[in-house]
Amino acid sequence: MSLEKFYYDNRTVKWFAYACMFWGLIGMLAGLWAALSLVFPDLNMGFAPITFGRLRPVHTNAVIFAFVGNGIFMGVYYSLQRLCKARMFSDLLSKIHFWGWQSIIAGGALTLFLGYTTGKEYAELEWPFDIAITLVWVVFGANMLGTILRRREAHLYVAIWFYIGTWVAIAMLHIINSFEYPLSLFKSYSWYAGVQDALVQWWYGHNAVAFFLTTPYLGLMYYFVPKAANRPVYSYRWSIIHFWSLIFIYIWAGPHHLLYTALPEWAQSLGTVFSLMLIAPSWGGMLNGLLTLRGAWDRVREDAILKFFVVALTCYGMATFEGPMLSLKNVNAISHYTDWTIAHVHVGALGWNGFLTFGILYWLIPRMFSTQLYSRKWANTHFWIGTLGIIFYVIPLYWAAFTQSMMWKQFTEEGQLKYQFLETVTTIVPMYALRAFGGALYVSGLGLMIVNLWKTIRGGSFVANEAAEAAPLPKVIQTHGKAHWHNWIERRPIQLVVFSLLVVAVGGALEMMPTFLVRSNIPTISSVKPYTPLELHGRDIYLREGCYTCHSQMIRPFRDEVARYGEYSKAGEFVYDHPFQWGSKRTGPDLARIGGKYPDSWHYNHMLDPTSMSPGSIMPPYPWLFEDHIDKSKTPAMINVMRKLGVPYPDGYEKQAIADLDKQANSIAASLQKDKLPIKADREIVALIAYLQRMGKDIKMAPAAAPANTNAEATTKNDF
Repeated sequence: MSLEKFYYDNRTVKWFAYACMFWGLIGMLAGLWAALSLVFPDLNMGFAPITFGRLRPVHTNAVIFAFVGNGIFMGVYYSLQRLCKARMFSDLLSKIHFWGWQSIIAGGALTLFLGYTTGKEYAELEWPFDIAITLVWVVFGANMLGTILRRREAHLYVAIWFYIGTWVAIAMLHIINSFEYPLSLFKSYSWYAGVQDALVQWWYGHNAVAFFLTTPYLGLMYYFVPKAANRPVYSYRWSIIHFWSLIFIYIWAGPHHLLYTALPEWAQSLGTVFSLMLIAPSWGGMLNGLLTLRGAWDRVREDAILKFFVVALTCYGMATFEGPMLSLKNVNAISHYTDWTIAHVHVGALGWNGFLTFGILYWLIPRMFSTQLYSRKWANTHFWIGTLGIIFYVIPLYWAAFTQSMMWKQFTEEGQLKYQFLETVTTIVPMYALRAFGGALYVSGLGLMIVNLWKTIRGGSFVANEAAEAAPLPKVIQTHGKAHWHNWIERRPIQLVVFSLLVVAVGGALEMMPTFLVRSNIPTISSVKPYTPLELHGRDIYLREGCYTCHSQMIRPFRDEVARYGEYSKAGEFVYDHPFQWGSKRTGPDLARIGGKYPDSWHYNHMLDPTSMSPGSIMPPYPWLFEDHIDKSKTPAMINVMRKLGVPYPDGYEKQAIADLDKQANSIAASLQKDKLPIKADREIVALIAYLQRMGKDIKMAPAAAPANTNAEATTKNDF
C-alpha cells in the first residue's frame, strides 16, 4: 500500500504555547497581587479595578481558561495530529479558534477589572462572552472531530477519548449554567435563583474542574508521559475503566460543595456518595501514569521533564484523594469556608496543571524548533523553585484553615463565643504572608522557564509544517484475531461522542430535575419579599465589587454559626436571589443576618475606612462608592427583567420604581445626616447600605413559631 505524504501544523501549536506562557505569567501575577492584598489591604491604593474582590475572578479566569485553556489546546493540537496521522482538519478553523479564544480572554479580563460580572464563581464572564465561548468551542470541536474523521489511524488512542469527553461535557456544562437574562450589554441576571442556582452553579463549578482541569490533562498525560519516558502506557484495560468510570461519576459530585447548606438533604448525600466513589478511577489513572515510568526511574534524577510529570501525577493523586475526603460531612464541617479549600484547589492547579504544562512545554518547544533545550540546569532549577513554591503556598493555608476553623468553634466556660471573627482573621495574616512568598517562588520559576524557552527558540529553526507520511485509512476496518469489546467504539468517533454525552448527561439530569420540578425541595416563606429598587441596585454593586469572594450568605446549622450570626439559613430565603450569594470562603464574616445589626452610619464608615469600625481589618476601603452615582435609568428595566424571571413585582410597577427608590434613598441619607455624615441620596454607597440592611430582615419578620420547625414545616404545603 502506497504511503500518503502530508504535513503536521506546528504553527497553531506554537501560537497556543506562546499564549499559554504569556497568560500564565499574567494570571499568576494577578494571583500574587491578590495574595499580597490580604497582607497589605491598602495595596490597591484606592483604585477600584485592583481590589481583591475584582482581582480574584481575573486571577481564577486567567489561570483556568487562559493558562490551562491554552495549555490544553497546545497539547491537543500537537498530539491529535500525530495520533490520527493527519493534519488538523482546517487551518482556518485553527486560526479562528486561536484568535477567538485570546479575544475572549482579553475582553473578559478587561470587563472583570471594570466590575462587569455575573457574580457566579468560575463563570463570572457576562453573556456576550458566554455566547462567544460557545461559538469558539463549536469551532474547536468541528476542527477536532473533522481531524478524527479523516484520520489515517484506525484505532482511537486513549488520549483522544479524553479529548472527546472533555469537549462534550464542557459544552453541556457551559450552556446549562449560562442561562441568563440580559439587562444591558454587560449586565445580566442568572435564569436560576437561590437553591436551584446554587445547585446548577456547583454542578458546573465542580465539573469545570473535572472536565477542564482534569480530563483534558489526563488525555495529555496519556500522550506526553509515555513519549517523554519512551515507554508504553502501563495498562490498556485500566485506561478503559479510568475513562468511562471517571466521566460518569464526576458529573454527580457537585453538591459536595454545598454540604450543611439549604440544599435538600438528598442532593447533599448524593454528592457525597459519588465523591467518595471518585477515588477509584482517579487513583487508577494516577497509577497508570506513574507505572508507565517503570524502567525509566533512573532518568528521573536527571531529566527535569520527567520530574515535572512525576510531581504532577503525585499532586493529581493528592488532590483526588483530598476531594472525596472533603466531601465527608464531618471533614467538610471543618474545611468549608476556610483556606483548606484554597489549598486543595492549588495542589491541583499548581502541581497537576502547572507542572504537567511545564513538562509539556519543555518537551515540545525544542522539537518544534529542531534544537536542544537551552539549559537543562535552569529547567531543574525551575523544578525545585516551583516545588518549594507549592510547599510554601499550601502548607501555610492548611495551617490557617485549621487555626481559623478551630477558633470559630471555641466557646468559653460560660457558653459564649471565645473569639470575635476579626481575631480569627488577624491570627492567620502571617500565614497569608507565607502563602504570598510561595506564590512569588512559583511565579519566579515560571519566569525562568520563559527565559529558558525564549533562548531555546532563538537558537533553533522553527518547523511550521512538519513532513510526515502514513498509509490511508482502509475503507473497511478489519480486526485481526480476538478483539477486545472496546475496540468497536474506539474505531467509531461519532458513537464515542454520543455515548460520552449520554454518560455525562444522565448524572446532571437526575440530580437537577427533582430540584426544579418538585416544589417541596424549595419551600417558600411568606415573609420573604422581593428586593426594593434601591436594594436591587445595592445588590448589583455588591456583586460588582466581588464581595461574595470574601463573605458568605449561608448560616449553617452549627452551634457556633448560629451563636455568631443568627438563625440558620432556610431554602425559602433565596427564592428571589438571581444569582445566589452563598459564597465559598469567609475572609470576612457571614452577612446573611447583617440587616439591622448596625446603624447606617456604621456601614458608611466601614466602607470608607474599614479599620475605623474594625481595627485590624484586612478589607480595603471603597472611596469611589461615595462619589459614583446610582444609575437610575436602568431601574425600570431591572424590574422588568426580574418579573420575567419570576419575581412577583406588580404589573406596571416599573413606572413607580424610581419614586420608591428615591424615597428609600432619601430616608437613608437623612439617617446618615443625623449622625453628621452628609451624603447625597443618589450615591452608590446609599444603595449598598440599603442592600446590607435588608439581609436577613425577612426572616426576622417571620412568625415566631417558624424558627423552631424544619424547612418544610415552616413553609407552604408541599406539592408537585
